Amino acid sequence: MSTRRNVLMVMAAAAVVGGAVGSMGALAEVRSIAQATAPATERLGLKGYDPVAYFTLATPTPGLTDYEYVYDGVRYRFANARHRDLFKANPEKYAPQFGGSCTMNMSNGVRREADPTVWVITNGNLYVFAGAGGAERFRQDPQVAATKAAINWKNLKNAPSQ
Repeated sequence: MSTRRNVLMVMAAAAVVGGAVGSMGALAEVRSIAQATAPATERLGLKGYDPVAYFTLATPTPGLTDYEYVYDGVRYRFANARHRDLFKANPEKYAPQFGGSCTMNMSNGVRREADPTVWVITNGNLYVFAGAGGAERFRQDPQVAATKAAINWKNLKNAPSQ
């Protein structure tokens, strides 16, 4: 909290200085510093694709910044307010498994970012993959792959993606 207060004080001082000298360069520089020191925002889930659209439209659909919602530390975007509201009402139903990490890599003990255009819905759950090969291997035995991935997710949930 004190960092935010300090940044705001510096920005206010820069605005006064900038107005006094008739230059907005100082203010722009302070804004740049404020953005660099501000806390990191939530990770963007599914690279901005709408998680509800996989279920309702059966296709990956880009979400819009106008319709965002943060769940479990991940910021999701939605194609419309209805999808956002459906997600809010039941995020467990729509959120991708393993935080949107590649399911097959997770089943092998590696956290890797997935391509949200490569996906499978099985047993009412959304799984995404790094590539088509992973999705194909998953389809061969989804129960085993999902179980292994769930076990590894417990240890890798807070690990960075590779």
